[in-house]
Formats: sequence, C-alpha cells, structure tokens
Amino acid sequence: MTPADELRHVPGGRRRTVLISGASIAGPALAFWLNRYGFAVTVVEKAGALRAGGYPIDVRGTALDVVRRMGILSQLRDAHIDLRRLTFLDEGGAEVASIAPHTVTGGVAGADLEVRRGALADALHSAVRDDVEFLFDDSIDTLDQHRHGVDVTFRRGGGRTFDLVVGADGLHSHTRGLVFGPEERFHRYLGYCFAGFTLPNTFGLVRETTLWNAPGRAAVLYAVGDGDDVHGFLNFARAQPALDDFHNPEVQRDLVEAVFADAGWEVPGMLAAMRAADDLFFDVVSQIRMPRWADGRVALVGDAAYAPSFLTGQGSGLALVGAYMLAGSLAAERDHTAAFAAYERESRPFVTLNQDLVGTGDALLFPTTARALKERNALLRGLAATPPAAEGRPAHAALVLPEFAPTAALSPGRTDG
Repeated sequence: MTPADELRHVPGGRRRTVLISGASIAGPALAFWLNRYGFAVTVVEKAGALRAGGYPIDVRGTALDVVRRMGILSQLRDAHIDLRRLTFLDEGGAEVASIAPHTVTGGVAGADLEVRRGALADALHSAVRDDVEFLFDDSIDTLDQHRHGVDVTFRRGGGRTFDLVVGADGLHSHTRGLVFGPEERFHRYLGYCFAGFTLPNTFGLVRETTLWNAPGRAAVLYAVGDGDDVHGFLNFARAQPALDDFHNPEVQRDLVEAVFADAGWEVPGMLAAMRAADDLFFDVVSQIRMPRWADGRVALVGDAAYAPSFLTGQGSGLALVGAYMLAGSLAAERDHTAAFAAYERESRPFVTLNQDLVGTGDALLFPTTARALKERNALLRGLAATPPAAEGRPAHAALVLPEFAPTAALSPGRTDG
C-alpha cells in the first residue's frame, strides 16, 4: 500500500493539492512522486495531447536511478536508440573523424539511455495517468497567492484553489513569468541559434549522426533508427539573440537560409527541406539561471527553473532528478517554505555542476573560429583512437538520491467538503 492509499483512510484528513503546469518530462515525473507520497495532483498542459516522437534525449547518471525507482527503466531500455557512430566532416564534406558518441557526451556505453523525448514522456504519463488528473488543451491564466492557497484561473475558463502550484513548463515558462517576472531576468544566452526539423532519410544513415562544420556554423543529420526520416539541425553562432524578431516562422527560415546560403555538403538540400517542413522548431541556445526557485506557494522545476541547454545533454536528467527532490522535500516537510528551501539547498549544487558543463561540449561541437575548428579537429582525431571511458562525467552522477520520509501530505486542521 502506498502513502496515497493510506492517507485516503485517515479520518478528517485532506490531501494537500498541487497544480503542476506542464506535462512533458518534469511535470509527470513530479506528479508521479507527489501522488506516491499522498498528494492530490492536477497537471495542466497547453497542448491537446502528449507530444509523440521528438528529438532524442539522454538519461544518465543520477537520473537513471530516478527512472529505476519509478519502475520504468526496462520500458525505457526497450526504447533505447543505441546511437553507434558520430562522424565529423570538414567544410568541404571530407571526414575528419568517426568516433563512439559516448566519447563526446561523457556518457557510459551500455548504461546510459538515449530515447525519443516522446518515449520518455509516454512512459512517465503511463506510470501516473490513472492516479492523477490531467487537463490537456488548457493552461494557467492567472495566479493569486494568499495565506491559505493559490487561486488559479484557467485559459479555458473557471477557477480553482490549490495548496501549491509548480511550474514545469519549460525554458519559456509561463508560470515563471507570472510569478517571478520577465524571462530576460534569468535568461543566459550562450551565443547560438538553431533550427530543427525532420527530412527524408536519403543519406543511408542508420543509428548515427553526421555533423558538418564551418566556423560558427554546423549542420547535423541524426538518424535514430533505420526509418524513412532523419532529424536535421542547423546551428549557428550569433552575437545577440534578437528574440523579438524570431516569433514568425518565415522570419526564422529567412534568417537560417541567409546564414547558410553559401554552405556546401548536404546543406542546400537541408535548407529546402526546412522551408517545406511542418515541424520546424527554432530557438536560441540558452540557460535559465535563477537566484531562487520558489516564491510563496509557487515553485519551479526542470527547464523552467534551471534549463542547462542541449549543449550539456542534461536537460531531461535535471528535470527527473529535480522532480524527485522537490516531491520528496514536500513530503518530508509540512511547511512548504521549509520544503522549497530544502529542495533548493540539496539540488542546487548538482544543477550548477551540470549547467557548468557548458564551455567544453560547445567548443567541441560548434567552434566559432577557423583556429578553434582546426584545434577541435585535431582533438577529434586523437579521440577516435581512444577507447570510450568506462565511467561518465562526474557531474552526471554527482548527487546520490536521498530517501524521504513521507509525513506531510495531509493539510492540518482542514477536512474534505
């Protein structure tokens, strides 16, 4: 019997209510643990349904322990992509080096997982969908905190009061904007923009990635299997993010085409595919760095609080670990202020260590000058002759998950009805 089952039979008890905004990775993971600890959880998601497919994401180090404790590790192992080769090309399209992917990512072959984002989201949702309320095609419109809870109005109408609210709604978190202020206060731009899309696999790629580089520009073809499509990425350095100019997809396409107009290799075909793609995703490469992750009865988790950027490969890992730590802290502390403080105190060193991985991975993958590119290529040739490491980067497993005593899921002094 779980703590949630036990609490249903406590005379006069009312389960504390939590609204989570976002149903991608951090949100369902948090919902799973909060429900396990006895909280009454609602998840609101602006999309009409779970997003299927998606780009590959990594689960390694401490995050592997989280999914193991959730009971979904075997399901994710079945969905493992098992990328086998990473090939780097020079500006003329000639091969520079072909290496094992873990040599670059700092992961551990045979231990780490790489799955489509949709596969992880589906596993998380399946683990909790029968026990948690999901509201799809809706979102938070307003929040009003007071002594006894948070009054929430929803975009589709109506309002409810929750004991706590958690924003798990990503890099451009709406919840964060409502409570903590504009994104610009916390946004750390890392100097790159990128466009992602799918295109036909006419390249014969199977479970491999090919990366073409010129100074300040990169084109990537990523085949997660032997299917008909591959993921395409066009990444480029840019001094200023100019976010206000990038809301229009046509402006985004025009910008990318201008940057890569004289590029060779397969880039002209990728640009044509990008122009026709119906799944174009354009954004800047950035992190979220916040001095605090909670305000009153509202907290943030995952990318909403501490997006590390794809350059670290740790976005999903931090989301999973952060969800575990936040839920456990709330279960162990009856006072939400103390719980949020414990969550941040115990999690921030791990988050910061992984965010600080930027500065190594970016220099290797996306050099911005001819000299840096030449040095990178020399390094890659050396790595190609080096066996993959038996252990991953220390940052990936720097946090040992604590055990939490679930004692605080009931709201004292209040009853149902």
